[in-house]
Amino acid sequence: MDLFKKAMARQMYDEVKDAGVYPYFHKLTSGQDTVVEMEGHETIMIGSNNYLGLTSHPEVIKAGVEALKKYGSGCSGSRFLNGTLDLHVELENELAKFLHKEAVMTFSTGFQSNLGIISAIAGRNDYIFCDKENHASIYDGCKLSYAKMVRYEHSDMTDLERKLKEVPEDKGILIVTDGVFSMGGDICRLPEIVALAKKYGARVMVDDAHGLGVLGAHGRGTAEHFGLEDEVDIIMGTFSKSLASIGGYMAASRRVVDYVKHTSRPYIFCASIPPASVACALQALKILEREPERVKELRNISDYMRRGLKNLGVNIIDSTTPIIPIYTYDDAKAFMACKMLLERGVYVNPVVTPATPPGMALLRTSYTATHTEEQMDKAMKAIKEVLDILDVK
Repeated sequence: MDLFKKAMARQMYDEVKDAGVYPYFHKLTSGQDTVVEMEGHETIMIGSNNYLGLTSHPEVIKAGVEALKKYGSGCSGSRFLNGTLDLHVELENELAKFLHKEAVMTFSTGFQSNLGIISAIAGRNDYIFCDKENHASIYDGCKLSYAKMVRYEHSDMTDLERKLKEVPEDKGILIVTDGVFSMGGDICRLPEIVALAKKYGARVMVDDAHGLGVLGAHGRGTAEHFGLEDEVDIIMGTFSKSLASIGGYMAASRRVVDYVKHTSRPYIFCASIPPASVACALQALKILEREPERVKELRNISDYMRRGLKNLGVNIIDSTTPIIPIYTYDDAKAFMACKMLLERGVYVNPVVTPATPPGMALLRTSYTATHTEEQMDKAMKAIKEVLDILDVK
């Protein structure tokens, strides 16, 4: 059989293109901000993970430009060999202090971070307990580890404990969860996870990609939000969201970080983060430390949008994060809604099967600390209008 047979067959995206509602790969001709130029039109961006609004901050841009001039465009090697700059080490040290952990190591992408951490820390004789709604990179990290992966129902602590009881006493156990779930915007039940980990001798890893800069009084994330910074063994996060750059990190004890540095294939065999990206993330971190009020501003604008949508009768999930999913239930309606909203100057993300269960398609909206109430008023009015036209209740 021809290997390419599946590629030649008609796919769902072909049908969506033919229907004129293909929602992917829209061209931006501006930087990420609360308002962008997309396909030649001014568009309110409520589909970005630019939570603190730092991608266009003058200090962040300046830091990147200066690093580019000093270090050039890339490192031409892995961190393990010739690709470690003093900037990498400075970023890791500053992030470790900020997160109240002994050590931090950085990876070239967030996706790679989960691959690199999980595959190094767990092996064939171990068990990994994974929330069903965890990010795809966690699932792929579990596969790469060759450990036995056990999925538990989303945020269902009874199901988690029932499955933990079945693990033989001589096996290592890792419980890994998103801190803030990227589609639903809900927060993991970390206090109960920590309690179960202690009861059954497990270690806890939190993917805080959507928690850093979002939760906690200082923006340190899910562990700070719950007052459990000393109880989480591994914190993973990314620079592509609140820290306005690209890359990821692991924060843990020094011994664990050193072990992963010397055993993680995705880390050892990958080129390091380019200098400009490191400098941008470092400067964004400094701004977050200096201006923790950005975290509160993000919460305020998200709450403003949430209240406004509810007042308009839009059905949303209660949460406290800047991720607000709006259900269309039907995939076709999700695609059509995105097209209609873009025509009205509002960008949102469609999430359809298989990323959601059948009949649970949604529009993933997310907000930025620098959004204005005027922008939110325009966006929510457009959302309500489109949902009414499509008869979404």
